[in-house]
Amino acid sequence: MSDASADAWAVYLLECADGRVYTGIARDPEQRYAKHLAGKGARFTRSNPPRHLLGWVWVVDRSAALRLEIAWKRLPRDERIAALHESLKP
Repeated sequence: MSDASADAWAVYLLECADGRVYTGIARDPEQRYAKHLAGKGARFTRSNPPRHLLGWVWVVDRSAALRLEIAWKRLPRDERIAALHESLKP
């Protein structure tokens, strides 16, 4: 978590084996991805195993992360991925 402040949370995207995209929040997205892979993540990823971590974007706090997660979950798959890529641009 070297590129985020101590209070920061990440909104992350996972591509699952069936092609669907899972959106979640975490303080450490790589560690959370490992939990998903181990079958200890969300119910959705236990029944739809993740294929890979698409990426994440840091936000200032948990509240902001939850708001962004909800907004992204309302988007279709391709728009959700595009939103992540757009957020990662400098």
